[in-house]
Amino acid sequence: MSARSLTPLLLASTSPQRRAILTQLGIPFDVAAPRYEETEMPGADPIELVRAHALGKARSLVADAGERPILGVDTTVSLGNELFGKAADESGAKAMLSRLSGHTHEVISGLCLLGDGWEELAHEVTRVTFRTLSEREIEAYLAVGEWRERAGAYAIQGLGARLVERIDGDYLNVVGLPAALLVNLLAERYPGAYGIG
Repeated sequence: MSARSLTPLLLASTSPQRRAILTQLGIPFDVAAPRYEETEMPGADPIELVRAHALGKARSLVADAGERPILGVDTTVSLGNELFGKAADESGAKAMLSRLSGHTHEVISGLCLLGDGWEELAHEVTRVTFRTLSEREIEAYLAVGEWRERAGAYAIQGLGARLVERIDGDYLNVVGLPAALLVNLLAERYPGAYGIG
């Protein structure tokens, strides 16, 4: 069976990065904005947080899915006990990049794949080490505007790659979707389908 004849996933996200990764993987999908409000949970474990948000996003579209499996994803950046979501403004982005400079942080994604009568909830952690950045480098990067709508205020698939010294784990997780994790879940739930398994 070709991927084109399969029931597409319903992606509970408007992220262009997630759409691009699913397209790259050849997985058919439709897109809907989740009807789920992310709430800050001070002191929350980052893995529990992203898993809860991914589950909430997926469940919010159950009424719209029909026969389509629903994919919910949430990502955060963690450095020690600090969580870095999306910066509200340029000064917030500068503060994030200054904190990440010269350190290794974790990009943590929760992923929920939801079907008829079942849910698969998992997570992925990728370690990213930043070079030690000068204030001039940070200012130049901020001027490009890539920091907007990005956990940790950078886009590794763009000019943000200049900030990175090393990456350990799934690169696409840092871009916005833990692709290897998704492929494994699809292979388990739909063996031989989607060109996987």
